[in-house]
Amino acid sequence: MRRTRSTYAVAIMATGLTLGLTLTACSSDDTSGSAPSMSATMDMDMGGDSTAAVEPISTGDPFADARTAAQHMPETALTLATGLAAATDTAGEVDSDAATLRANLTALLQEHVYLTGIGVATAYTAGADSAEFTAAKATLDANTADLAAAVGSLAGEEQGAAFQALWDEHIGYFVDYAVAKKSGDQAAADAAQASLAGYTTQAGAFFEQISAGNLPAADVAAALTMHVTTLTAAIDALAAGEPTASDTLKAAADHVGMDAATIATGLAAGAGLSGDAMDDASTLRSGLTALLQEHVYLASYAVFTAYTAEGGVESPAFTAAAATLDANSVALSEAVGSLAGEENAADFLDLWRSHIGFFVDYAVADATGDEDARQEQLLNLDGYRGPAGEFFEKVSNGELPADAVADGLAHHVATLAGAIDSLAAALVK
Repeated sequence: MRRTRSTYAVAIMATGLTLGLTLTACSSDDTSGSAPSMSATMDMDMGGDSTAAVEPISTGDPFADARTAAQHMPETALTLATGLAAATDTAGEVDSDAATLRANLTALLQEHVYLTGIGVATAYTAGADSAEFTAAKATLDANTADLAAAVGSLAGEEQGAAFQALWDEHIGYFVDYAVAKKSGDQAAADAAQASLAGYTTQAGAFFEQISAGNLPAADVAAALTMHVTTLTAAIDALAAGEPTASDTLKAAADHVGMDAATIATGLAAGAGLSGDAMDDASTLRSGLTALLQEHVYLASYAVFTAYTAEGGVESPAFTAAAATLDANSVALSEAVGSLAGEENAADFLDLWRSHIGFFVDYAVADATGDEDARQEQLLNLDGYRGPAGEFFEKVSNGELPADAVADGLAHHVATLAGAIDSLAAALVK
């Protein structure tokens, strides 16, 4: 899977990006299944002479590792939202119980969509009876268990268990639909769609009950019907091998953020939680949660595509996945700009795109066998943390100390690099 600097530059330009990225040939890391400790002894200066970098954290399971990387981002979102809200006198409470519920549901529901999409893509690539798909499904099941625990924490263990059974059932219908679409069995696809429609009605009644009527069954059913519509569209795109499937999957994930706000508002009212799930500070926190977690999953999907699509980073599928990832970067910069101004938004976008470039270079490095180049990208990623910390300290008027932001980004670098290591080990033959 050898690539050159010039061939990747062509791919990036084709997506309309203006990244100064390079792809250098590198080598795959040997993942032993243990999680190595992190080292952060490199100078913050990008031009420092240090040779140590943040070490990847990897278990060898690419799906579990991607989820580990993603699960760190809600904490980062809370940190950033707290500082930015304080600096801009944003109304509301970032850390109220209602705001926390909304942020958690945002993360879990968005994660459900991305893990389902990646699981379907894995089944189509490696086979539904493969070890890779088994691992992908296990990670999706872990997300379901966490969603059930969140429901149970408000409505009791019995209701949490009831939700888990209902949610598992609807995932099964999505799996049935995916199998039917890939095999061209329209009758089976229609049957799965009918089952999903029935699920939305059941789920609506469930949420009306546990929210003491604060979530009308018809409203929940309507929201979940859109979830079914958008996620089945993403499965259609994956089954057809459409290069732009990443855009369709992102659209499905974007929609559940609205569902999370609706459900959190009703559950918070039913449970008498403090705070307002819909105030400006809560909205800021949930918005950053969605965008930052989405960054991890879209980056993972892009790497998955680079490792599985014919043509690798030169394929139409990777070009499209890179463009979808960049759309997330632009949205993040707009969120920053809404608080800190257009000039700071542009600076953030340049900085954020540079670190994505280092991750892409690292992924190619993992697949091509040059350990020196792999270590070089780790040093670049480590060096990115310092300027990022300084940027957020500046735009938050000191509410976000540079060192604290840089320390938080160490875990982001370590876990996402570890997920890339595991993807390379599992998918690059």
